[in-house]
Amino acid sequence: MPASSDAASRRRQTRLRREYIYRKSLEGREKAAYEQKRIIREALAEGKSLPTEVRASYDALRKEVDAEDITTEQPKSHVDNEYGDAGLLEPKVCVTTSRDPSSRLKQFAKEVKLLIPNSVRINRGNNRVDELMDSSRKAEFTDVVIVQETRGEPDGLVVCHLPMGPTAFFSLSNSVLRHDLEPPAAPMSEAYPHIILNNFNSELGKRVGNILKCLFPVPRHDTKRVITFSNDNDFISFRHHMFSKPSHDTVVLHEVGPRFEMRLYQIRLGTLEQKEAENEYVLRPYQNTAAKRQVL
Repeated sequence: MPASSDAASRRRQTRLRREYIYRKSLEGREKAAYEQKRIIREALAEGKSLPTEVRASYDALRKEVDAEDITTEQPKSHVDNEYGDAGLLEPKVCVTTSRDPSSRLKQFAKEVKLLIPNSVRINRGNNRVDELMDSSRKAEFTDVVIVQETRGEPDGLVVCHLPMGPTAFFSLSNSVLRHDLEPPAAPMSEAYPHIILNNFNSELGKRVGNILKCLFPVPRHDTKRVITFSNDNDFISFRHHMFSKPSHDTVVLHEVGPRFEMRLYQIRLGTLEQKEAENEYVLRPYQNTAAKRQVL
């Protein structure tokens, strides 16, 4: 019986992946049709004659233009398919480590687990990446977060969205755990936090902000827990605070921790085990223009 259920799960994942790739292949055609409909819409609004390049397809496209509303006039992309249910269903996140973690990395993984509501920390053991992804899909996790280390210092964070991706790879630096904070950290709340995304202005920046914020469920409006991702020169500073209001015009911040700096170095349009998946972004730090180029 378990063998048949595994085979059915693999067939389902194969079918979903094929449908996702097919929808992604349609984006070019949909974008061309959208441009033609935009030209027709503008010409009709301004009372001008139609440009010659859209006259042949005017009759078919006019019906589509008349039938469209605010939600359908913009073309959908693979980003909409990946995060189509964001905000409707609460995310369920799996937090784990690289193989043979040190005690400091285990502690860091525990703190990441406490950061993200509805998350579960699992021991990696000797599981390969493909086994980890398969078991996470069967458990219906929406995301997998893997923390990595070098000589006991956390230096890597991988965020993989399931079931189709994307996968974002970040380097970590200046990691400070809760018990290392000065002054001592405030107690950790389990309330759903407000998310602040500061200075994510480019299209890639909005994409990264979307990947990060979709790890967290929608908070209550009156929660006093705040998580901040602040971009400065493509380095993302992570901070975690509680706030209180002693009076109507005073706000006091209490750092909860942990804190660290992140830098994006790759986004892959697929899950972690899919080495052949297309790269959406790769950091090129040694190009001549790298020093003056800001991508987020």
